[in-house]
Amino acid sequence: MKKLFIFCIQVLIIIGCKETKQTNVHLCNPLPIAFGDPFILQSSVDGKFYMYGTSDNLNGFKVYSSSNLCTWEDRGVIYVNSQTNAWGVDCFWAPEVYERNGKFYLWYSANWKHNPNNEEENFRIGVAVADSPIGPFTDLYEEPIFDPGYPIIDANLYFDDEAGKVYLYYSRCCYKNPVESEISEWAKTNGWFDEIEESWIYGIEIEPDFSGVIGEPQLLLRPPLEMNDPQSEWESRSVTNREVNRRWTEGSYLFKEGDKYYMMYSANFFGGENYAVGYATSKHPLGPFEKAGNNPVLQKGIGEDAEITGTGHNMVLNLPNNQRLCVFHARTKSSGHQRIVFISNLNVSKEGILTVEAPVID
Repeated sequence: MKKLFIFCIQVLIIIGCKETKQTNVHLCNPLPIAFGDPFILQSSVDGKFYMYGTSDNLNGFKVYSSSNLCTWEDRGVIYVNSQTNAWGVDCFWAPEVYERNGKFYLWYSANWKHNPNNEEENFRIGVAVADSPIGPFTDLYEEPIFDPGYPIIDANLYFDDEAGKVYLYYSRCCYKNPVESEISEWAKTNGWFDEIEESWIYGIEIEPDFSGVIGEPQLLLRPPLEMNDPQSEWESRSVTNREVNRRWTEGSYLFKEGDKYYMMYSANFFGGENYAVGYATSKHPLGPFEKAGNNPVLQKGIGEDAEITGTGHNMVLNLPNNQRLCVFHARTKSSGHQRIVFISNLNVSKEGILTVEAPVID
């Protein structure tokens, strides 16, 4: 019989395990929440945590709330595409919610109804607004935030309040983006795949009121071209395990530590066991970024930990006392193909090395 693994992290002013000056937050793994691409906001309104994510077979999004990160309440659907100005038709993915100036902004991906060329993947990114973290959210515009001319998903925002700038990060989809590389040539020579499509992460500055973009998108991260690249082995596992003819760089999340920007990202097929997380660093929000030597920092379990697979699409939750948590989805033998939520410790050493504590299930 499986037992839930529970541990406590010391933080300030959060409801916890016992009544002391420095109280605790419970972290329970796994959480019984069927979300992919989880994102947690701690609201300044009530101090509660609100979790958003991708739900299967829902043309919209729902939310859960918690006071301790362990016990969660289903607060229902907060956005649906039946509203009059909705631009998305299906595939509502990867929501992130930001609290700004008394409002709550929901950023998300969906298939755009404007599809004159009948593209199979027509994803774009939009934003909706609400007065509460539990909605209801309504679209700011009747169209996506911008159209780069190719399908995009996985919006993530970074607010540089000191400089008064806002940056949007997204992933260009693999769809119709075949790339010649040593790994694609190798796969073709083996007779596995005729081509390898790739997704790449871009960044662009946007207007502080979310009314549009500023300048042109900058390519920030992509899979390695050469097989002897230190990142090539772990970022190519979907191809080398013959899962699919695609290599992904997606699910980005940016945060700053000191004078360095850390971009976490996911690689490999999100529906497979090899989905994993790495990171890259830069001195500027728009790069250039250098991938870390200790990648991947989060991947499927090995040996006794082989219960957990498909670890990916993470975000970073900052708690009081400089505590950081890595929130991500994964699968277990019990959950099958269903993605569920995990939360683990995330640390950055004095030397700038980022690590994620491996989740455990007893």
